[in-house]
Amino acid sequence: MKKVALLTGSSRGIGAACARRLSQDGYAIAIHCTARRQEAEALQQQLPNSMVFQADLSDPTACEVLIKDVKEKMGHIDVLVNNAGISIDQVIPFAKLEDFERLLSVNVKAVFLLTKLASKLMIRKKQGVIINLSSVVGYQGNAGQSMYAATKGAITAFTKSVAQDLAPFGIRCNCIAPGFIETDMTRALDEKVRTAILSRIPQQRLGTPEEIANAVSFLVSDQASYITGASLHVNGGMYPN
Repeated sequence: MKKVALLTGSSRGIGAACARRLSQDGYAIAIHCTARRQEAEALQQQLPNSMVFQADLSDPTACEVLIKDVKEKMGHIDVLVNNAGISIDQVIPFAKLEDFERLLSVNVKAVFLLTKLASKLMIRKKQGVIINLSSVVGYQGNAGQSMYAATKGAITAFTKSVAQDLAPFGIRCNCIAPGFIETDMTRALDEKVRTAILSRIPQQRLGTPEEIANAVSFLVSDQASYITGASLHVNGGMYPN
């Protein structure tokens, strides 16, 4: 039986690239989407042994149902990639509490719940891998992104602690912190903004979703069997530590 990987927010962008790569690595893929069902189903057609699951991760009940549905329909969860996340940008004097609460709900609370629920399944088999997507912004900060940076910093600290909780059960938990990646969002940026971003990147280019997927593939593999509680920075040199 194939191992099963659940990837949240995997209908497009980084999540879809990770789904394709883990499918190539031999995993059955649980493709999660919040709203873009059509895109998720199009990806499903490309990937053998894949299924689509739709859930609003800001709803705790939906998180529970997602884990239950994947287990019932695909048999187990061997790998969880917490990729789904949102960004609401605003300079702090004008930041809204409801926006911060929305960010916490999707970017932090959902990661907590899915990790908690999936780890219970993994503990029974004494094996599993959890990858949480953080961000270079969670380490360096960024003007106008204090709320988003706070959630990504929280994910890093959460991962380090969870790794210690789960290590005795043969479960590894790591972070990947992407820099600026070529996605629909960055392609829509004004040229001046794009130039300013590139000036901060030593490699002078944006990363690709596939480069993040390569990092996920490595950390999930047995080649990374002695790596847990770590953060892998994939950012072209912006944050080299």
